[in-house]
Amino acid sequence: MSGKEGGFRKRKHDNFPHGHRREEKDVNSSSAVMLSFKSFQLELDTRHDKYERLVKLSRDITIESKRTIFLLHRITSAPNGEEILMESEAKLDVVRQKIKQVAQELVGEDMYQFHRAISPGLQEYVEAVSFQYFIKTRSLISIEEINKQLIFVAEEKEEETDVVPSDCHNKQHRTWSLKVTPVDYLLGVADLTGELMRMCINSVGNGDIDTPFELSQFLRQIYDGFSYIGNTGPYEVSKKLYTLKQSLAKVENACYTLKVRGSEIPKHMLADVFSTKAEIIDQEDGLS
Repeated sequence: MSGKEGGFRKRKHDNFPHGHRREEKDVNSSSAVMLSFKSFQLELDTRHDKYERLVKLSRDITIESKRTIFLLHRITSAPNGEEILMESEAKLDVVRQKIKQVAQELVGEDMYQFHRAISPGLQEYVEAVSFQYFIKTRSLISIEEINKQLIFVAEEKEEETDVVPSDCHNKQHRTWSLKVTPVDYLLGVADLTGELMRMCINSVGNGDIDTPFELSQFLRQIYDGFSYIGNTGPYEVSKKLYTLKQSLAKVENACYTLKVRGSEIPKHMLADVFSTKAEIIDQEDGLS
């Protein structure tokens, strides 16, 4: 059967007589070019490994921060709020130890090259620490105050063991710090508004009719601040503005119901009424 009738085409090297095929030249692994590419490979592998470690740390930070937020929501129904605040502080200390490991990984590195790996965890931490700060002081924590809490000094045990990386044994590396970027701070504060809205509904369900009005005033101030940024800021911040507006509308609706119909509705039914109206607001926003 000929090649045209379906036979296999000959490969190029089949044209050479047996034993006279072209032999590939051996690559000199010690050449300057190969050594350069090997160094590039080592550098990229090291960077990728560090990136993956930071992603894992960021996930751990996110998980522990969410647990802290869930714990703080219990303060609306707990008989002793101080115990919950102390427990939340202990949980936040665990989160800061994770952030300390991030700071140690970033020694000598440009943080912005790894920012995407750690940004979700930092945003969740800002949300948790600002929620705790609001419960304590009824005010918003500043980015400077957050960054002050993220300055870490090596303990004596760490100095004696191999926990500290070898490049951190100099005196100038006895202190580690990690700064939360303004964008991460704003995104964390924007997520805080959702937790404050849940706190409003929970407090009303427990018979507290003063907290919703405090939260409404506070959320209006945050919304005004974000409105000044508008579409001039980063894309992620402007995208959060819609969710923030929804949270404010739900809290204002709760305050309106308390003011106008508070005497008509039993206290144990107020939370159900607010939940129903919140669903109506969501549906109207979806149609508009």
